[in-house]
Amino acid sequence: MARKEKTKLLPLKVYSLGGLDEIGKNMTCLEYGDDIIIIDCGLGFPDEDMPGVDLVIPDISYLEENSDKVKGIVLTHGHEDHIGALPYVLKTLNVPVYGTRLTLGIVENKLLEYRFEKQPELYCVEAGEVIKLGVFTAEFIHVNHSIADACAISVTTPQGVVFHSGDFKLDLTPIEGAVMDIARIGEIGKKGVRLLLCESTNVERAGYTPSEKNVGRSLDDIFSKNTDKRIIIATFSSNVHRVQQIIDISARMGRKVAITGRSMQNIVSAAIRLGYMNVPDGLLIDLSDLRRHKPENITLVTTGSQGEPMSALYRMAMSTHDKVELGVKDLVIISAHAIPGNEKLVGKIVNEMFKKGVKVLYDALVEVHVSGHACREELKLMHALTKPEFFMPIHGEYKHLIRHKALAEEMGMSADRIFVSADIGHVLEITEDGAKWNGTVPAGKVLVDGYGVGDVGNIVLRDRKHLSEDGLIVCVSTVDTRDGYIVSGPDLISRGFVYVRESEELMEQARQIARDVISESLDERNYDFNEIKNRIKDKMTRFLSAKTGRKPMILPIIMDI
Repeated sequence: MARKEKTKLLPLKVYSLGGLDEIGKNMTCLEYGDDIIIIDCGLGFPDEDMPGVDLVIPDISYLEENSDKVKGIVLTHGHEDHIGALPYVLKTLNVPVYGTRLTLGIVENKLLEYRFEKQPELYCVEAGEVIKLGVFTAEFIHVNHSIADACAISVTTPQGVVFHSGDFKLDLTPIEGAVMDIARIGEIGKKGVRLLLCESTNVERAGYTPSEKNVGRSLDDIFSKNTDKRIIIATFSSNVHRVQQIIDISARMGRKVAITGRSMQNIVSAAIRLGYMNVPDGLLIDLSDLRRHKPENITLVTTGSQGEPMSALYRMAMSTHDKVELGVKDLVIISAHAIPGNEKLVGKIVNEMFKKGVKVLYDALVEVHVSGHACREELKLMHALTKPEFFMPIHGEYKHLIRHKALAEEMGMSADRIFVSADIGHVLEITEDGAKWNGTVPAGKVLVDGYGVGDVGNIVLRDRKHLSEDGLIVCVSTVDTRDGYIVSGPDLISRGFVYVRESEELMEQARQIARDVISESLDERNYDFNEIKNRIKDKMTRFLSAKTGRKPMILPIIMDI
């Protein structure tokens, strides 16, 4: 009797469309045959070389081309760097979204601001629940983080289990809910994990991340010592546990609480509605009612911990807030750590508040913030529990990914089983024979500027950067091509280059150069305006560069009457 041949399995493809060599924009995809699932769908914030850009989201062109394969989006938790791109992605990729109750509560609030041809399908799950998505089954596993309802995701695939840690830390004294489900993670590890995808944000920090309760004790002490001041606390709007502690302390101290900042109001209202926050009746007041209460009986919870120019705290610091004026009787607590790149923004508002005589406390002075991410010992615990055959560090700049690779090697994993990539879209292929990099899928950054999504590209950014660095000169002329003479101009308009009244001789010389170019062209009966404009740009740029060392953008305009 002939032996039945074992069916050969297809390769499992694993790739990130964001979250590698960057902080934020997290999106990881698993693909097997005709099935794709997406884990997280986050946004990032623009770099300094992206003037005018509001947000950065993943390029999902590959997923759009293969939309019939995409079975769903699975969310680990409700932070912007994990859910923020959903409103944009769901416009072109109408697939079901799965997440825990608070995560979906925040998502629902976000989606209300957008219009969809077909309403997105949101499915609520609980930690411990298993869902089926094509050939994949995904299990949600409770972890601790700086937002409630955070989960790791264990995905069973035909090529074995892929364990995605999400963002996590080990908090043995959480504000609410259980400790991270170490037992379940250990069980999955015993059965066998083929690939571990683990966050790398805090890999450079030794030891363990402190408990959120440490912040509560510190805030309690600060409130007790400042009973004569109005207290304003800026924190991440998504840190529901932090806000709950602030509310509890305020209630004990006989203070009313006002919430300001759009994202803070949205998340607090969702958390209260869903039962993730308990607020005594009458404790919350509207900003417009502040004057009805003594300042020392008020706590203000606000956005702006990252110094964002449009945030409530920024407007208070710059005296442009319509309802709150800061002064010597105020204490401002910045209960957050500056995200890399935001240090100058935070420093700016701190300086402004000190100038107003405001007392300011922040992370460098007192323990008013703890991270939500695992430090080295907690990362080691995740590796020890899952015992992965292969490992791919995610969620971090390249230095974090490399440090995480070194940590895995310290844990005894051989270097050839660890896959580090600085390139989003790089495909890790897992087969019965092992794992290897094999090709790429289209990936990149899509820039959101106002209502425009993706219409700002490298050329526009280059022009904006050019304008911001060297300014603009507009050269306007009117000609008569029939009779071959200049009717008026050229007139030069300078913006951001030089102050014209103080540089009349320079501008007159530049004007004469443009006039000569136009006159020569008309004399030669050359009426190709594009060629004339290019010659004006060329000669004026060379002249101004030689005289000033700067190269403003030259914009010639020629009109024919």
